[in-house]
Amino acid sequence: MDTLLYLLVYPQRPLLTTRTIELVGYDKLGAGQNATVAVISYSGYDIEDAIVMNKSSLDRGFGRCIVMKKSSNVIQKYDNGATDRILRPQRTGPGSEKMQILDDDGIASPGEIIRPNDILLNKEVPIHTRGTRVSSDSLPDSAYKLARQSYKGPEGESCVVDRVSLSTDRNGNLSIKFLIRHTRRPELGDKFSSRHGQKGVCGIIIQQEDFPFSERGICPDLIMNPHGFPSRMTVGKMIELLGGKAGVSCGRFHYGSAFGEPSGHADKVETISETLVKHGFCYNGKDFIYSGFAAYYPSPSPLFLKVEAYCSCQDY
Repeated sequence: MDTLLYLLVYPQRPLLTTRTIELVGYDKLGAGQNATVAVISYSGYDIEDAIVMNKSSLDRGFGRCIVMKKSSNVIQKYDNGATDRILRPQRTGPGSEKMQILDDDGIASPGEIIRPNDILLNKEVPIHTRGTRVSSDSLPDSAYKLARQSYKGPEGESCVVDRVSLSTDRNGNLSIKFLIRHTRRPELGDKFSSRHGQKGVCGIIIQQEDFPFSERGICPDLIMNPHGFPSRMTVGKMIELLGGKAGVSCGRFHYGSAFGEPSGHADKVETISETLVKHGFCYNGKDFIYSGFAAYYPSPSPLFLKVEAYCSCQDY
């Protein structure tokens, strides 16, 4: 059972790939989503590589992930013969509302919805663990103290007990492991990155009504500042932007293998431009964008509006 596991809810295959990615099988397991990216400077919340995200895209599931976190406990046996014990939960009285997820054996039941401070294990430990040897069956209730295991999670959010595992460790003690499942959506400060290392945090989440849109009515999922290109010098990202837009237009996966044009392992930029012109776009992939704050003012010059694979980054 993994200590911490992140699972993307809606993984997608990138529209632009390389021969190396196919050889190693990296495209068999999705690690990101294809996002419509607008490369413009929009508001002051996109400086320092920050990105502006579309709230409606988040509502549709963009960047949503499932976090699986392990929580464990051990029923120990001590030198004097005393052992920890698990009590049946209280169904009535003070504190019983925190034990609703417990089964009759005092352990949280799989599939139950759990909230912060809910009890996962109704456990008691003996007060004296050394000295004269005793039997656990002969100890009175006054010889034990409460040592309940509670769930510590974000306030205001509920999780699910995904799995409960019972096993025995090398010392013969009962080991109880809980796997807690929590569904998260992107928030302010979450880090995202393209496959070229163009990473940045979410600076602001804006309603789609205030987002820019193209002449065809296409609204981007996120906005990145064009000042990130000179600092990061990610030329391959610009080629991926072109190839992704061409892939959406013609319905074909494109290849962007490094130095692969002479051997035929990569699509030439000229060929991608011809595909864009064939489907009614500009050869360099730029579009006229209308501002969401003042829709009757188009941009004075065409701007990038492309499709690219984005991944959510997690810092440990």
